[in-house]
Amino acid sequence: MKIVPIAYPLNMDEVGFFEGKQVVAIGDFDGVHLGHQEVIGRALSTAEKLGLPSAIMTFHPHPRAVMGQGKYEAALTPLERKMEIFESMGVNHAYVVTFDASLMRLSPELFVSDMLEKLGVESVICGFDFTFGFQGKGTPDTLCELSHGKFSVEVVRPFHMNGEKVSSTRIREALQTGDLDSVAHLLGRPYSITGTVVDGEKRGRQLGFPTANLQLDEPYVSPSNGVYAIKATVRGATYLGVMNIGVKPTFTTGELKPSYEAHLFDFAQDIYGEKVTVELISFLRAERKFSSLDELVAQIKRDSEHAKQKLAENL
Repeated sequence: MKIVPIAYPLNMDEVGFFEGKQVVAIGDFDGVHLGHQEVIGRALSTAEKLGLPSAIMTFHPHPRAVMGQGKYEAALTPLERKMEIFESMGVNHAYVVTFDASLMRLSPELFVSDMLEKLGVESVICGFDFTFGFQGKGTPDTLCELSHGKFSVEVVRPFHMNGEKVSSTRIREALQTGDLDSVAHLLGRPYSITGTVVDGEKRGRQLGFPTANLQLDEPYVSPSNGVYAIKATVRGATYLGVMNIGVKPTFTTGELKPSYEAHLFDFAQDIYGEKVTVELISFLRAERKFSSLDELVAQIKRDSEHAKQKLAENL
């Protein structure tokens, strides 16, 4: 998949690798959840039917983050991960549009004429709630009107599961409550984070449970503080384990940035500086403070056994 960074005003020299018509799925796609996959899948099937390349137009950073909605500075799927998912779905190329003040002020009319038309779109696929242009005044209906027959527009209805609409907001809320079953069902896969293993306090090793301390590569939406059963991918191999996300209240006080510490079962490799991707499979318990190290060690042992049980059920 070819990744093409673009910005407004559009410089066609930057996108000159491609000439001809294409089918474009357009949206932010944070999470690339089942609803987003429906939009992308529709674009893929339309492209195949028309014998044209498939493309995605997405925006970075998140438009709501640029507009001052701070909670959107953290993503369900940071850009690199988003691109990996698009490629795995079979998308031919992805336009990553810089969302900045100039794009934010662009009228819906100019967005269509100066962005979509210049890219030579044959068909645009979007979700029912897609908005574009200054103050989000452009809607799917607006897009149909502004196309003036130069390209077709297909609007995908909301994707429902168990009677509720699948949305990034629902996934964010479920993460905050440790409801990983709902998260996995809505995403169509377990929630995952990627980070680099860095030096920690090595306290886990002293307690008999060495941990890999992850420094996250991107600003992920942080799940609820607590202990999780996990699957970790290290050097292309998958290992089972348990992870604590939180502020380690037994050893610290006050509000601190959450740490991510993973203990992998039957694992004894030196992986400092290595990239590790962790899938959160099951929420085991909330983080809490222990009165002694012996009490903490006993709980870690119980957590490990509980994690093994949950992971066995997940196989």
